[in-house]
Amino acid sequence: MAISESDVLKAMSGVLDPDLGRSFVEMKMVNNIEIVEDTIKFELTLTTPACPLKEVIRKDCENAIHAAFGDNVSLDMRYGSSVTTTRLKGAALLPYVKNIVAVASGKGGVCKSTITANIAVALARAGASVGIIDADIFGPSIPTMFNCEHEKPGVAKVGEKSLIEPLERYGVKLLSIGFLAPAEGAVVWRGPMASSALRQFISDANWGELDYLLIDLPPGTSDIHLTLVQTLPVTGAVIVTTPQKVALEDAKKGLLMFKQDKINVPVLGIVENMAYFTPEELPENKYHIFGQGGGKALSEKYDVPLLGEIPIVQGIRESSDNGYPAALKDNSLSKDFKNLAEALASQVAIRNASKDKTKVVEITTGV
Repeated sequence: MAISESDVLKAMSGVLDPDLGRSFVEMKMVNNIEIVEDTIKFELTLTTPACPLKEVIRKDCENAIHAAFGDNVSLDMRYGSSVTTTRLKGAALLPYVKNIVAVASGKGGVCKSTITANIAVALARAGASVGIIDADIFGPSIPTMFNCEHEKPGVAKVGEKSLIEPLERYGVKLLSIGFLAPAEGAVVWRGPMASSALRQFISDANWGELDYLLIDLPPGTSDIHLTLVQTLPVTGAVIVTTPQKVALEDAKKGLLMFKQDKINVPVLGIVENMAYFTPEELPENKYHIFGQGGGKALSEKYDVPLLGEIPIVQGIRESSDNGYPAALKDNSLSKDFKNLAEALASQVAIRNASKDKTKVVEITTGV
């Protein structure tokens, strides 16, 4: 039986992207088709290299090919990726950054920076191009977590402009006030000065092409948050909380800030950190020392996804202190962060397929 390229596309027309619910053929994601004897080869383009459903998709493709051509025909499928974006083309700021994700928390102490660092590393390990702006001007943690607290960013000449060159560690580009301020000193700035520093990290840095730029925001809701949404079209926000009631109440305030009509930044999901304690010697045991189910309840109340639950484990703390994020290791902890990064990447793709293009927030008074 002679199989043509159009036959393959017809067979694949019923295979849907699990996140978007649309046919891969309709979205022109089945490419470079070759038929070599009894083997069909093609590349399937995904909306993110951190797709959590690759094996499900592969099985669906195999079933479609076998249903159309019989079990004697084999499938040789390889994956490509093209991260989606809703950013307007030719944007004045960060024109080559596809998605800008704010990572926020209502209060300090929930290890928001740890979550940011490990999501970034997990996305980079999956093959995405990633950067972090450490916008926690008063308590920068990213330099320590990436073992570069004593280093300084360089300067790159781009056209007629001299731009800050972000540092790079573990495949992630980094900028932080911690690179520019004395390591032993405190940053004592008024709100406008902090906002100015954030704008400089955005407009005067050579970020290049990125699939995801994560903005590690300070706790609470402040000038920094407003500066971000007034400066950049933010793809969406991630809210980090812990299970106990006091943290959830503060996380709710952060979530509602992004949902305000005047701001209207999509909330991509909630991360419940310190969800339970698991002793290293008893890996199957879970002790909910800060309460249980708080993140899930918050996500259900406001109809946003629960992206993941991260345990309180000594190894995460040690990895952060040592400047080698836990997501770099090959153990259960790295798997937790891999799953978290994949969940976030899926929500970004869904958001980009279902919502309008992002815009800079215009706020005059009253916020």
